[in-house]
Amino acid sequence: MIYNRRMDDRALEALRWQFEMTWRLAEQHVLPPLTDEMCLWAPAPRAWTVRRVGAEWVADWADAEPDPPPATSIAWIAWQAAWWWSEALARAEGAPPPRREGVRYPGTAEGVRAQLGGLAVRWRTVLASLDAEALARPSTFPWTEPQPFATTVAWVNSELMKNLAEIGLLGRLHLSREK
Repeated sequence: MIYNRRMDDRALEALRWQFEMTWRLAEQHVLPPLTDEMCLWAPAPRAWTVRRVGAEWVADWADAEPDPPPATSIAWIAWQAAWWWSEALARAEGAPPPRREGVRYPGTAEGVRAQLGGLAVRWRTVLASLDAEALARPSTFPWTEPQPFATTVAWVNSELMKNLAEIGLLGRLHLSREK
């Protein structure tokens, strides 16, 4: 039992470290250079993005993802990250998850930094509250079959890393295009 507890403690520390490393890269390299223009830039024809509808920003969406999947804008990726992260947080906190339509793109690069930064603060709080027992409890997000909550934490961290890499690449492509 002591061996398992130590392994669980090490796994939890690794998951916390993984998030902190990923978020540090976001704060230092990926999010600071974003501009409003960069966020809304469509990297390809028919790219999914967010569109202003009245006072709201609405994300392009289809119930079944097209094959091949469309290119996406930074704004769309930021919105999608805010949506899945908000759902993961709500489930971890025991709250009802938000509907996809209830999570909005904030409208500006500064808003993206604030929105994702706020989610990072909440995720850090969730991670700080975890122990070995919490890591072992069943979770069905984002799966239908229960997995240990540790798997959900690893998924959130890796999905965040992937989304930030996509944002960073699109930002570099935007800056390097011919004007």
